[in-house]
Amino acid sequence: MSQNVVTQLNVKSHNSPDERRRPDKAEVDVVTVGDYTIGRFKFEPGWRWSESVKPVVKTDSCQNSHVGFCVSGSLVVETTEGNRINITQGDSYTIPPGHDAWVEGNETFTGIEFLSAATFAKAPE
Repeated sequence: MSQNVVTQLNVKSHNSPDERRRPDKAEVDVVTVGDYTIGRFKFEPGWRWSESVKPVVKTDSCQNSHVGFCVSGSLVVETTEGNRINITQGDSYTIPPGHDAWVEGNETFTGIEFLSAATFAKAPE
């Protein structure tokens, strides 16, 4: 197993992020600390990737790999093969490329993302 090494002491707040992205019914706040990009994703009730982010990134399904932690709310993720998981408060998760996702219930989903933050909901160049 490879090991990441942190070489400097650093702190940044998602309340004053380096970058803000605002697709429909979503807030993506991104900070870079050292060599790492971390995102705070907030999806409102009624948010769905295929309705909010798909028009921005122009792919049929989400092509990001995700590693994250759910702070609050509930998110359903369904792969293009039909596999489905429900992510809720306190869950850590991995999601491979090729999926749709939507908020379940009436509470905003808040997740901290450690892998996809640099590119999620960002228009292709």
